[in-house]
Amino acid sequence: MESGKENYLKILNVVGARPNFMKMAPIIKAMNRYPDEIEHLLVHTGQHYDEQMSRAFFDDLGMPKPDIDLGVGSGSHAEQTGQVMVKFEQVCLEEKPDLVIVVGDVNSTMACTITAKKLGIRVAHVEAGLRSRDMTMPEEINRLCTDVLCDYLFTTDPGADENLRAEGVADEKIIFVGNVMIDTLLQHKAMAEKLTTGRDMGLEAGEYAGLTLHWPSNVDDREILNGIFEALISIAEQLPIVFPIHPRTRKMMEVFGLTHYLKLREDGMGILVTEPLGYLEFLHLIMNARMVLTDSGGLQEETTVLGVPCITLRHNTERPITVEQGTNVVIGNDKQRILAAANDVLEGRVVGGHVPEKWDGKSAERIVEWLVGNA
Repeated sequence: MESGKENYLKILNVVGARPNFMKMAPIIKAMNRYPDEIEHLLVHTGQHYDEQMSRAFFDDLGMPKPDIDLGVGSGSHAEQTGQVMVKFEQVCLEEKPDLVIVVGDVNSTMACTITAKKLGIRVAHVEAGLRSRDMTMPEEINRLCTDVLCDYLFTTDPGADENLRAEGVADEKIIFVGNVMIDTLLQHKAMAEKLTTGRDMGLEAGEYAGLTLHWPSNVDDREILNGIFEALISIAEQLPIVFPIHPRTRKMMEVFGLTHYLKLREDGMGILVTEPLGYLEFLHLIMNARMVLTDSGGLQEETTVLGVPCITLRHNTERPITVEQGTNVVIGNDKQRILAAANDVLEGRVVGGHVPEKWDGKSAERIVEWLVGNA
């Protein structure tokens, strides 16, 4: 659509996986305040797609349904990246956007960035500059490739700014705006508080742990996965653990013959397995948990803002600010270290952190205001 206005922007907003929805939702909301300056379309690559989950996320977050769905689906990294590039190229040629906005670090993030740049279209990366320094992570490769190509790099914290400067990125490309994931959390916290999800599961606030687990390094090796669950069962002797299980994790536990770990005992202790939850239900459970054990990146940030102790079952993190300022500890997947970290929480030895600068619910507003004034 041509507006005839000199500063009018046509933007394609790209999402590819569930965490992308949480990051894009507040950006779309902020863009809607500028109908005379911005036309925007939502493109869902379909990299991760589950009808029930996607519907729940759109409903919970108040997002519009995607204007364009590429329907790529699962596959190897190369297959997925290639299919996204081929299909997104056609969208760019048909829609002729002024700007593409990508979020996070999934394959779709990198694929759409490369495609747009080869067509001469400007690209903005939201959540730029995060680094784990672990090149065995596909996400780290996606982050590096995306950031080196993008025109505008919106960062979550000053450490991300420093990472980009160290890589030779010009200062004028780096815009510190804060964390859009936290915009979504703060916008929906009151709604989540009103739910009865925990009580419906027989859980009392502060008397259970939350668990998410899906990283290949944790779930694709039987010995490692068994050790993690030996630790979890020991923790669950003292408080139950609620576990919205990822399909990949369920599959591997069945393959390895470890499904005996996945049940709540008659006395209410043990591991309570649920299907994946909608955003509001999951937020309700996390904000009321005594602690969270996870290998998720986003949960490290959310627990920091909520003040919930977080035990990250990874050997590194691209979000070190959550360790420096928040409630996060990164301990790997060794059984004894998991138990020691959990005992620190249970015995009251964990000191609360504080909320990082600009994690205040206004990050998306800063992004859109900057784009309207500068892009």
